[in-house]
Amino acid sequence: MALLAVSPYTFAQQAPKPAKPAASAATGSYSTDPAVLTKGQQLFQQNCTACHNFLQKGIGPNLASVTTEVPQEWVKKFIRNAPDVINSGDARAHALFEEYKQMMPPFTHLKDGDIDALVAYIHSKRKVSTVDAGSELLGAPLADPIPTKIPPSGLRLVLEEVTTAPASADKVPLARINKMQVLPGPKNRVFLEDLRGTLYEMEGNALRPYMSMAKERPNFIHTPGLATGFGSYAFHPDFYQNGLLYTTHTEKANTARADFTYADSIKVTLQWVLTEWKVADPGATTFAGTGRELFRINMVTPIHGVQEITFNPLAKRGSADYGMLYIGIGDGGATENGFYFICKDRNRPWGKVLRIDPQGKNSKNGKYGIPVHNPFVKDPKALPEIFCQGFRNPNRISWTPDGKMLISDIGQAQSEELNLGVAGADYGWPEREGLFVMNYRGRMDRVYALPANDASFKYTYPVALYDHDEGNAFSAGFVYPGTAIPALTGKYIFGDIVLGRVFFVDSDQLQLGKQTPIQELAVEVGGKPATFQQLSGSKKTDLRFGLGLNNEFYIYTKADGRIYRIKDCVTGK
Repeated sequence: MALLAVSPYTFAQQAPKPAKPAASAATGSYSTDPAVLTKGQQLFQQNCTACHNFLQKGIGPNLASVTTEVPQEWVKKFIRNAPDVINSGDARAHALFEEYKQMMPPFTHLKDGDIDALVAYIHSKRKVSTVDAGSELLGAPLADPIPTKIPPSGLRLVLEEVTTAPASADKVPLARINKMQVLPGPKNRVFLEDLRGTLYEMEGNALRPYMSMAKERPNFIHTPGLATGFGSYAFHPDFYQNGLLYTTHTEKANTARADFTYADSIKVTLQWVLTEWKVADPGATTFAGTGRELFRINMVTPIHGVQEITFNPLAKRGSADYGMLYIGIGDGGATENGFYFICKDRNRPWGKVLRIDPQGKNSKNGKYGIPVHNPFVKDPKALPEIFCQGFRNPNRISWTPDGKMLISDIGQAQSEELNLGVAGADYGWPEREGLFVMNYRGRMDRVYALPANDASFKYTYPVALYDHDEGNAFSAGFVYPGTAIPALTGKYIFGDIVLGRVFFVDSDQLQLGKQTPIQELAVEVGGKPATFQQLSGSKKTDLRFGLGLNNEFYIYTKADGRIYRIKDCVTGK
């Protein structure tokens, strides 16, 4: 549940509040019955913790003071049906909608007693103010971290709609289509997975189910969304010889003993599982095989999990990187819930990109290998699986045709960033976000200028970034490697998940220590200018990018499941 917030990604500080009502109106009468509060806590954990806590702003605003600032009936009405409150013209609701760009779905299935218990629990956690610990040492927060706006490029993508993915729900997002990957081999094939559990093979313009995660793993869950579910997949580079396929997926907390854990006093919301599958017939059109669990990891909240696994497609047989599996692991919402050390410490996997040898056996659990060329393999104080660190949500990893490793990172409140992957590098989270200081011990909806001695920290900074004046969450793309559309050759095409804007940078300009200029691409469908918000009919488009056969570039939106192919790129607005 996103009470007062409406997007499952990152946002700026909560919208300005109307005048504070009288205490009696704001406070009302809240139950203090222990049984009611326990029920409210359970409902909060089931529906709200993915977006909210009582420490600071996370995906949604900090709820520590909401019941002291607005009337109880307003809070209850907003939980019950936020779209109705917004559409009624309510000033506060409209301000929140304008900031967060989408509506929280209605929770009409909750009974009156459920909502009473939920708001009673929220009220029991109230605080009059939030202390911004340590901010006095950082100077003034930056009002506009990146004042330069992203300019139009003068280029327009000409798109054709090729198909619509099968709906896996009856409400937005209709199809949680996510990662597209080409499987090279005797017959080149292309796959696309839905986070709700289905891996499709794309044949022509049709999607045919290949694998069902729910069938293979009965403990599989894909709720409450927020990138949970069938997270990612990767075919071993020798798949047609060894039949090895790798996947990540989510299961309920305590489904099985985890390999990566933290103190028992910290909540476990769910577990991510990395699995190696031995496919019986690599050339078959339908999956059949057996799975072997490589590791299982606990998460504080449902957000920022194991959303990416991949092999380096440029690594040659016999090279040190060939057959090594890269794994992007987010911080699991640990930092914004007050457990920053979970992702900050070098001896933990959260907030890191790992690199493992899935066919080795020298890991702590004996189920995979540690590459001898990993940067911390000889450091007794570090986790040897780590390739690089300092990420909030490293949700996509790719390589440019000339060999640069790209890691996108979805930010907290100010910066969305693209990084060059470097072995052993530290990208700063939770002490840095983008090119700015983050006060991870206090309010995380603010950023500050870098200190004069910043070089001494040896952080590696993004090569391209934008702030939340431009969008809300980085949707990673690819460098267009083809020549059929010359205007796009060599451009890294990406966008914003929420707003559906499409951007590019020139990949040959991506260099450590420099910021590559971002430009925007206009969009045309059916001969008419369009936006993905218009096309999907949703303020939150859930924009994604994919490369298919013959270097064809795809853009698709989870909101409606529509899949488009780039036909051309022309000049003009």
